[in-house]
Amino acid sequence: MCPGSLLPLPEKEDSVTPLRQRMIDDMKLRGLSAKTQQAYLGAVGRLALYYHRSPERLGEEELRAHFLYLKDVRKLSRSSITVAICAIKFLYERTLGCVWPVFDIVRPPRERKLPVVLGRDEVRRLLRCVRVTDYRACLTTIYSCGLRLSEALQLEVPDVDSSRMQLHVRGKGGKDRYVPLPESTLAILREHWKTHRSARWLFPARVSRGGKHIDDHKDQPIHSSTLQRAFHKALKQSAIHKRAHVHSLRHYPERRIIPSRGARLLRWPCSSPWEHWPTRDNHSASRNCRRSSLGR
Repeated sequence: MCPGSLLPLPEKEDSVTPLRQRMIDDMKLRGLSAKTQQAYLGAVGRLALYYHRSPERLGEEELRAHFLYLKDVRKLSRSSITVAICAIKFLYERTLGCVWPVFDIVRPPRERKLPVVLGRDEVRRLLRCVRVTDYRACLTTIYSCGLRLSEALQLEVPDVDSSRMQLHVRGKGGKDRYVPLPESTLAILREHWKTHRSARWLFPARVSRGGKHIDDHKDQPIHSSTLQRAFHKALKQSAIHKRAHVHSLRHYPERRIIPSRGARLLRWPCSSPWEHWPTRDNHSASRNCRRSSLGR
């Protein structure tokens, strides 16, 4: 097998080696998401590129040296090292059938870091600095409903249930849930939907210039990197000196308010209300709420 044959993005279809294809098939059978598959292929590709040999020809000591290289030389974060370990472990244990002790000792210990929390005034200042209304509506929804970035971008029009004031969220790892939908957020979503009237996506990708929309791409949602750039630009302009990310909008104190005047105060007995929202009638609700609630 040619060196570096497991690089993540081969130029031609016939450059996909049997080992790479077998790993892809194993990941599909395992039920891994497309994003996880791409991350695993990238980690294994970097391993092959580091040694300029196929992973089939590497031994346990070489894997150990590679993990030390990631930690001591490249100084990757714990999460990046964990992804590399999981990817290489999947290749060798699942695809190649090699069970080596090195995989049991290289995983870095779990870290417990405090999240970056933005106050209500800081969130209000930040959102005011977001020029594009599409991005402002999406970031407001992330903050008010406690969503992950990927969850907000994948929201579809039928996911809004205005009769029950809930939002259907396709969660991480295929775990769907319902979250409470504040009235102020519903009003923002309705006004936002009138600007694009996409039949599917709640936040479709659109080309903007100078804060004005010049083209629509209603067949796909906003790209995550686009929203992240808009967030960090607004963070800098709002003079908030915190290492905040879009994910920071999920973290908030026990008493929570949507950042707008006259918004209703929400009280929760726990720090993550969306994880404990009642779900007894979720299945019946999903059958009865397949039409849009935005145009009402």
